[in-house]
Amino acid sequence: MAMEFAERVLYHQIHPLKLFTDVSTAFVAAALLWAHRFGEAIIVGFVPAIVVSAMLLRWADLEPYRASRFGHYVSRFMTRGVEAARFAGLLPLWIGAWYRSPIVMVAGVVWIAGCWLWGLRRG
Repeated sequence: MAMEFAERVLYHQIHPLKLFTDVSTAFVAAALLWAHRFGEAIIVGFVPAIVVSAMLLRWADLEPYRASRFGHYVSRFMTRGVEAARFAGLLPLWIGAWYRSPIVMVAGVVWIAGCWLWGLRRG
C-alpha cells in the first residue's frame, strides 16, 4: 500500500540523511551566529534541510523507516505539536550562540533532545 503524504512527512524525519542534515546544519548555523554572520547562518540553518526534505519526500523509499522500531516510536508520539516544540528548540540554541552563551545553547540542545525522547515518558 502506498504511503500517504502525511506519513511521508512523518517518516522522512527519521531518515539518516535528514537527521544528519538537521543536526549538522543546526550546529554550523550556531557557529555562524556565534561569529555574528546572521545571513549565512539563516541560509545554512534552513536551506539544506528544506532541500533534503523535498528530495526525500519526492524520491526516497520511506517504507523501511515506517516498519522500523524508530518508525513505530515516532508514529505513536510525534505529533505536530511535538514537531513544533522540537523546532522551537533552535531558538535557544541559536540565540545562545548569538549572545555567546553556552548555557543557553545547551538548553536548546536539551530541549530538542527532550522532544525526541518525549515518547519515552511514563504517564
